[in-house]
Amino acid sequence: MGKKSRNRAKNTSTVTLDPADLVDVGPREPCPCGSGKRFKQCHGREQAQAADTFVVRPFEGLPAECDLIAFREIVPAGSAEVTLTGEHAGKKVNLVTLLPMAMPGLVRDDESIWIGLQTHASTGDPSRDVGHAITAALTTEPGNPIQLGDLLKDGPRLQDLIDTSEPITVKVHEGFDFWVGENVEDPTGEVAAGLERANAAASPTVRLDSVDAAYWTQIGDRRYLRWVMPHAEDTLLDALARLHAAGGSALTDGSRLIGSFRALGVLAPVWELPADAEAADLEKPAADFAAALDKALATEAPLSTEERAARAGLASRQLTIR
Repeated sequence: MGKKSRNRAKNTSTVTLDPADLVDVGPREPCPCGSGKRFKQCHGREQAQAADTFVVRPFEGLPAECDLIAFREIVPAGSAEVTLTGEHAGKKVNLVTLLPMAMPGLVRDDESIWIGLQTHASTGDPSRDVGHAITAALTTEPGNPIQLGDLLKDGPRLQDLIDTSEPITVKVHEGFDFWVGENVEDPTGEVAAGLERANAAASPTVRLDSVDAAYWTQIGDRRYLRWVMPHAEDTLLDALARLHAAGGSALTDGSRLIGSFRALGVLAPVWELPADAEAADLEKPAADFAAALDKALATEAPLSTEERAARAGLASRQLTIR
């Protein structure tokens, strides 16, 4: 290749492309910028680098942040309707915990958009992953799953696409019947078999009404409350340690705070419950605990010796979900 040709190829690789033009480009196909290179060696390289970008708290600033985290990490079957802004202002999108075969999204025959939060492929920024899926869905023909292609370095995040001034109402389902839609009364064959398998694998889960993002669940013979909280980790651990040292970390008689897990930048304390505890039994205790926790969070005094010991114990019983 001559000097002029090399310069021309180099210059075209710096062309700014519309992210929508990159959605369906395969890594070995010619780059749309006209450089003559394969996509993965040109603008696709930027997308690969974007996939490695890690965002500590990807859903921060969104309404129902902690519920969305729960949907992505611990809730089997749930949905939340969000409203788009900008060019597609007013259009509704359904964010769901899981879609068949863990697909990232689909557009139904009625043109409704369904985006899965629990998928096989993910990067260091789940908010951008979801935003990319929504962007792809907006150009997908009804009746088809979306095709993601490679991630977009400068693609929109969920915070860029939805109206954050509106609350997000979340709904927990007993099973995955919402997969087939309201117009299918009695699915049969492969659809019915898939639903049966999915429903059988889902642990019973109920969201409490008295507090945000707290989920009762039964796993085997044991029952738990998993409560995703928005507070900074160190501040929350201090507050929980104060309550624990004072004998106030249990929700009800027979329950105990057994630890917590980290997920998408926040902590979710976990309580083991009595074997007969139902979700309804926890509504008032959870509200009372939230009030006590608020007081502990507002306390600025240094931790006592007992509280420091309690904090060390709580910190040792943490699990990070990646």
